[in-house]
Amino acid sequence: MKVEEDYGYIKIKLEDLIKENEISKNKLAHRAELQRTQLNQYCNGTVTRLDTAVLARICNALDCKVEDLLEYVPPKNL
Repeated sequence: MKVEEDYGYIKIKLEDLIKENEISKNKLAHRAELQRTQLNQYCNGTVTRLDTAVLARICNALDCKVEDLLEYVPPKNL
């Protein structure tokens, strides 16, 4: 059984926000004080544990709310 099938998952919409804000990943990484590899993990959805401090820095750098950045996707069987 996959976790997504039972509980759903959290989708990180950072890639969309970067495009909407017309900001480069390098500039965002600098503003949010993130390493480029860490930023890419958030963009690709491969980060294994969300760090609230990192999320706060990203929201501050993009002037957005956490709900703009994260989305709960319910399981398909509901």
